[in-house]
Amino acid sequence: MDRLFFKLATVILTASLSAMAQTTLPSPPIAKKEPRVFELHGDKRVDDYFWLRDDKRQNPEVIAYLEAENAYAERVMAPHKALEDALYKEMLGRIKETDLSVPYKYGGFFYYSRTEQGKQYPIYCRKKGDLDAPEETLIDLNQLAEGKPFMALGAFAVSDDGRLLAYTTDETGYRQYKLHVKNLTNGQLLPDTAERVTSVEWAADNQTLFLAVEDPVTKRSNKLFRQVLGGATTEILEEKDVLYDLGLGRTNDRKYLIAISISSTTSEIRYLPSDRPDGEFRVLFPRAEGIRYFAEHRNGEWFVLTQDGGKNFRVIRAPVANPSKENWRELVAHNPKVKIERLNLFAKHAVLETREGGLEKLTVFDLESGQSHVVAFPEPAYTVGGATNAEFDTTKFRYAYESPITPRSVYEYDLDTRQQTLLKQNEVVGGYDKTQYVVKRLFATASDGVKIPVTVTYKKGLKRTGKNPTLLYGYGSYGASIPDNFSSNRLSLLNRGMIFAVAHIRGGGEMGEEWHEQGKMMRKKTTFTDFIACAEFLIKEKYTSPARLAIQGGSAGGLLMGAVTNMRPDLFRVVISQVPFVDVMNTMLDATLPLTTSEYIEWGNPNEKPAYDYMRSYSPYDNLKPGAYPAMLVITALNDSQVAYWEPAKYVARLRALKTDRNLLLLKTNLAAGHGGASGRYDALREVAFYYAFLLTQLGIEK
Repeated sequence: MDRLFFKLATVILTASLSAMAQTTLPSPPIAKKEPRVFELHGDKRVDDYFWLRDDKRQNPEVIAYLEAENAYAERVMAPHKALEDALYKEMLGRIKETDLSVPYKYGGFFYYSRTEQGKQYPIYCRKKGDLDAPEETLIDLNQLAEGKPFMALGAFAVSDDGRLLAYTTDETGYRQYKLHVKNLTNGQLLPDTAERVTSVEWAADNQTLFLAVEDPVTKRSNKLFRQVLGGATTEILEEKDVLYDLGLGRTNDRKYLIAISISSTTSEIRYLPSDRPDGEFRVLFPRAEGIRYFAEHRNGEWFVLTQDGGKNFRVIRAPVANPSKENWRELVAHNPKVKIERLNLFAKHAVLETREGGLEKLTVFDLESGQSHVVAFPEPAYTVGGATNAEFDTTKFRYAYESPITPRSVYEYDLDTRQQTLLKQNEVVGGYDKTQYVVKRLFATASDGVKIPVTVTYKKGLKRTGKNPTLLYGYGSYGASIPDNFSSNRLSLLNRGMIFAVAHIRGGGEMGEEWHEQGKMMRKKTTFTDFIACAEFLIKEKYTSPARLAIQGGSAGGLLMGAVTNMRPDLFRVVISQVPFVDVMNTMLDATLPLTTSEYIEWGNPNEKPAYDYMRSYSPYDNLKPGAYPAMLVITALNDSQVAYWEPAKYVARLRALKTDRNLLLLKTNLAAGHGGASGRYDALREVAFYYAFLLTQLGIEK
């Protein structure tokens, strides 16, 4: 009897202590409810938290709520501050704080950037003639950032004669860039400026700038201007179709300026000889729905990467004098199994960046002999692509390579001899042995039988017990392929026994254009079911379990996080949702918001009932319901122009009112940044340390 009483008392005491521990947690902020009703297509939606929207981001009540959420997050995480600080120190300890990028040659100068210990931002420099020449500082972002909580560099364009620099800066995180022109001979800024500039190119006269500029409300890049230094600024082109954005570039041989109108399905190029800045842009090929194309120039001939002939692109050659279709010559045929992602053109060679079976390759063409060869890479998962190649008349091609276990490495490849030289591999300070880590490329089976690539990385010696803590990352939108890259920060997870996995789900572009199309518009839910299939695969293969599985995604990947959590809250222990696109209906029904109209062909136009009904069925905010949810950290930024802060704020407010569990739900808002978070490298590292600490402690890893 005494033994039974003791056991019963122990159970009661344990339960009491547990309850006390729960009650010692601070109470979260509770957002007030102000119901607002929206009706469309016979459907009624009630939004209790619409009041959190403030287009000017100055409403004191809204700011107070965001600050209260930040304070709550800090209080809840305070017991784990030692772990957060330790994570920050060890991640910082792996970074070579004073470092130098690989210099590249342009004109008579070598350009590079460098960082200095203790300074948040890079310094952009050049040397004339050779690398032993005196250094000339072009832009010191640390000086520009003085007294400002945010600083980002956008465009960086040097005139052909090397005397002038046009650059743009964003001081809020709203991705709204202002033009500056600097005289590099005396260091003075010219009075020529412009607002809301999205891209900049010089004409060959060294006096004329061409600027693409965005709409002040929708942020759609829609107008092209000609700006003569010290003189007139003239609007020369407007893209009126709301599905398109207008961009600006210059061919690698510097002969032509390129203005491109582009949507996610179609493009149209206009061109102008760079030595005739007063001329008119001419259309290369008129836009044709469903066909995107991109152009480069060499010796009076266009080299065109086009979907005319297949979704995965082919390469054709056409004379500038008469580029009509009857004069096309095919360089590379369309291949349904190989997506051509980029064309790099030089005086004697072309280098194609392609993707086959989810892996990237480089294919080199000798344009004089007609011969070609493929540059192969041995690891099972990696990412590779062209680095800065500013010279046209060269036989050297620079590319950057990395994998989940290989730090970023810049190589110079001789296109004739095939000899490659490692110019720089990012140093992991303190010693790093890649042989102590394992990378695998696996395939999960989706609900319709399609094989989904999954990249898995972990510390050597790990056993598949079914209980390993695991972080599964996903995105799956816009045809964007998630790179299998290296992160020295991620070593802090791997060294603590975690597995890091990437689900290369449909909606992305890993397996070609069709991969994107199978996860967009009225097939968007395929993205979500693919991700769930990848999670179930990792569990089935005994890499992890629902109690030890965390998931992460940002922006459109935040939509993914919200959707799969609504669909399968039982499958995940922790969710990290960064700048998440979760209020799908309200956003896509408001044409005044940035990105909305141009993305009708990615998500659908909810003003049409079939699209409305489909989007309504998965919109994370609109499909929250009472029940248990995983522990969740939602990260946003006040000045985010891509996904407005009120989307995640409203999402957290509604979820907190509906959830029936005691799992943590935190909202962390950076009040001085935008979509990408903090701009300074040390501040950004602090943000990573915070969410790593949340992730680890919620998975039961306290050290």
